[in-house]
Amino acid sequence: QVQLVESGGGWVQAGGSLRLSCVASGSIFRVNGMGWYRQAPGNQRELVARITRGGSTNYADSVKGRFTISRDTAKNTVSLQMNSLKPEDTAVYYCNVDDYWSAVYWGEGTQVTVSS
Repeated sequence: QVQLVESGGGWVQAGGSLRLSCVASGSIFRVNGMGWYRQAPGNQRELVARITRGGSTNYADSVKGRFTISRDTAKNTVSLQMNSLKPEDTAVYYCNVDDYWSAVYWGEGTQVTVSS
């Protein structure tokens, strides 16, 4: 059984910062890609940022220059530093990882609320 535990969500005023973290544990073999997605009410879940095992990153255009994804492969952790937050960043943020066998796992989500 694989568990993804997210932390770091919360409430912040526009222009502020938050840092999300996610730890993968359990019977997971060789974590490959790790990433963050988000879903706002009435919207589809969308990619925010993703990082490969080799460290290559990609970001949604809406967060480029404001968000930074990083990982500690040895600890199976992925983090998302979110700066200059905007009200439109308000959403539930989900951690996502895939493993050597291409199995995909999701966290339960953490709420991020940015007030104007």
